[in-house]
Amino acid sequence: MAINLVDPAGLVKVDLYRQTAVATGSRLVFVAGQVAWDADGVLVGEGDLAAQVEQCYLNVAAALAEVDASFDHVAKLTVYAVDWAPDKMPLFVEGVARAAAKLGPLPAPPLTGIGVATLAAPGLLVEVEATAVID
Repeated sequence: MAINLVDPAGLVKVDLYRQTAVATGSRLVFVAGQVAWDADGVLVGEGDLAAQVEQCYLNVAAALAEVDASFDHVAKLTVYAVDWAPDKMPLFVEGVARAAAKLGPLPAPPLTGIGVATLAAPGLLVEVEATAVID
């Protein structure tokens, strides 16, 4: 496997992700930020953060599959969330769990969460981008 996820000693352990990823593959895959649009461009989960997170993860998985990769190859995730507050974390975790129920167990690569005022279109609550490494 091209990705080894590590929680270094001396850093806080976070259940949702690992602090470090060591990538040994030879090709980088950059997945553009995925929002909660289905293949027809229709917003999934209007006003529902968990549903939108789920759709974002499914869209990332589809983009990865197109280049013969999966979440097992993801070295880094970046999540942009509109009006983020800590009380929204359970909804984020629920959305990831719902995606995992469809995709299978998801590894926990390093993740950076960024609160933003707005995203590219009305109704979007979250956007997820990924960097993967494949052989």
